[in-house]
Amino acid sequence: MLNIILKLIVAAVIAGTPLLLGALGEILTEKSGNTNLGVEGMMYMGAVSGIAGAYFYEKAVGGNANGVVGALIALLISFLIGAFGALIYAFLTITLRANQNVTGLTLTIFGTGFGNFFGDYFGKKAGGSLVVGDAIKSAFQGVSIPVLSKIPVIGKLLFNYNWIVYFAILVAIAMAWFFNKSRVGLNLRAVGEDPGTADAAGINVTKYKYIATVVGGGICGIGGMYISMVSQGGVWVYDCVSGYGWLAVALVIFATWDSSRAILVALVFGALKIMRFYVELPIPSQFYDMAPYIVTILVLILTSMRESREHAQPKSCGTNYFREER
Repeated sequence: MLNIILKLIVAAVIAGTPLLLGALGEILTEKSGNTNLGVEGMMYMGAVSGIAGAYFYEKAVGGNANGVVGALIALLISFLIGAFGALIYAFLTITLRANQNVTGLTLTIFGTGFGNFFGDYFGKKAGGSLVVGDAIKSAFQGVSIPVLSKIPVIGKLLFNYNWIVYFAILVAIAMAWFFNKSRVGLNLRAVGEDPGTADAAGINVTKYKYIATVVGGGICGIGGMYISMVSQGGVWVYDCVSGYGWLAVALVIFATWDSSRAILVALVFGALKIMRFYVELPIPSQFYDMAPYIVTILVLILTSMRESREHAQPKSCGTNYFREER
């Protein structure tokens, strides 16, 4: 029984990591007052660009591909392409003041098409499917940390994951410190709460919104890259993101816009995604697929009933800032 629980937790961490990265990107974006519902699209863009970048690096160097270099290229390109998607959103909503919700939904449609189109296109160019070699695949596999991984129970739970899992956790912790302890982070929160007051205090609202939104999109892109390189084993699979972005948006609400709390919530959502493989119940398999979304609906209901200024969405989220109306 203990062994099954340990396997479930480990699998939940692995499955929850792309959700955590998507949620962290959205938390950073919403802290600036922008609600970007294009997380799914940016994850698709990061997924296809990450695996494509690693593949073309491998093709360029022939049989001398370095797995670490390939992994870093996938990380960088997925961040940049995810950030590019967010830049489109930022330009439309911050500069042109388009409706945030409509723009975010449009970005999801665009990003999904972008990912699936280029995934198939590059796959055909590669001779059938877009696949990276063993050297790069091995760079995304779990690594047992010497000594620590040998600790009974704890070692298996904490020290046997791939490097992106630890990267995501570090980003979450760093963001928590950034929002609560750094001057720039506090300024960003001020922009998200009341951009007019922040502007009057001398804070460049447009600059903060742009940077937070673009960087947030880049983090979402890395989450997408994780799906194509880890979840799918370095093989492009059509429609591979398939709802992860929407779950990440729900995770933001569940975590009450707290990046450190998002770590635990991502674990819960990850467990719901893979529960069918570890918990056998006499129910149709479709109920396992529905579980994350049922929990999402319940969370939205409970969150809407709770009134807490400390754990509420930034006040200006979803509304564009018109400086002339200040």
